[in-house]
Amino acid sequence: MPPNSTLGVSLLDPSAQTPPYDHLLAAALARAGADVELITSRFLYGPVPAPDGYATSESFYRRSTALRRGSRLRLPVKVLEHGGDMLRVRSSLADADVAHWQWLTLPRVDGALLGRRPGRPRVFTLHPPLPRPGEARALRRQRRLLERFDAVVVHTRAGANRLAADVGLDPAAVHVIPHGPLDYLTTLPREDPLPPELAAVEGPVILFFGLLRPYKGIDTLLEAFARIDRSAGAELWIAGMPRMPLAPLRELADRAPATVRFLPRFIPDPEIPALMRRADVLALPYREIEQSGVLHAGLAFGMAMVLGDVGGFSEVGARGAARLVPPGDADCLAAALDDLISNPDRRAALSAAASEAVEGEFGWDAIAVRTLALYDRLGAGRR
Repeated sequence: MPPNSTLGVSLLDPSAQTPPYDHLLAAALARAGADVELITSRFLYGPVPAPDGYATSESFYRRSTALRRGSRLRLPVKVLEHGGDMLRVRSSLADADVAHWQWLTLPRVDGALLGRRPGRPRVFTLHPPLPRPGEARALRRQRRLLERFDAVVVHTRAGANRLAADVGLDPAAVHVIPHGPLDYLTTLPREDPLPPELAAVEGPVILFFGLLRPYKGIDTLLEAFARIDRSAGAELWIAGMPRMPLAPLRELADRAPATVRFLPRFIPDPEIPALMRRADVLALPYREIEQSGVLHAGLAFGMAMVLGDVGGFSEVGARGAARLVPPGDADCLAAALDDLISNPDRRAALSAAASEAVEGEFGWDAIAVRTLALYDRLGAGRR
């Protein structure tokens, strides 16, 4: 790169799959001195962080996102738009020193639409879960797609190991850069208070937050909650949109000797801070995971957390920023919850470790430094 020139970075998320991550990474790269443009589409499910030092272009799916939510035409219109949008955006990348894709809408065809960019590296951040080890065809497709990029970013060492062992990707092409905290939630322009029935609760609160799915161990959490010391007066709040039958969970909740409250709905951003700030412990006893946005929200709020000892959760726990428990072990989970509910000092120690982590290696500025170093190793800006 010529002296005093600025690295041009295009971040691409065509379907606006992860707006908070996109915007927070873009802002961090801009603070580090890059000239950043986020190329995406209109997000239809609430506000997104405002651009902070970078440009935003909603270049994808302008016709389909203009249709009303729930319209049956949105998906077919989006499919019709896709190829043309990809080709048009590809031509607009001519001046970018690096194209950093966060998602691809149609991975099976998008590899052919990426085009070649001699001297201008292409990077892909792998957000979604990988296919399971036995899904050989899906793993081969994943490898063929990822090999089209000059580098692949994953957020955890566990994810990098899987790319090498299960996908067969060259380990030299894989780079571990952590996911940053969702700290935009701590500075929202508007925060909604807790509903009156929750605001009236005086005792300790254990919170599960996020989509309700079987692999997240909510049944184990309910079994563990039934075994904790009742004298602490703790409640368990389970908040999030159900993606599994609720009846079995409610049956387990009915057996608990203390109060379990369900908020079985989508929780918009303005309601999240009040839940996080009120809870004494965030419990995420997942059976399997590579990464989780809820974990990174918990880190942003400096919460005391109990996590399943799986995937990227294990790496946060190894850092001392959370308590780890074996997945599916209700007795161990109950002991950890009991200990934290009855020991404010231990909660405070975990909270301090979480805050220290996001001020250091898990913070956005550190992530930006590592991301720009990767671009430099790939030769970005040295055409």
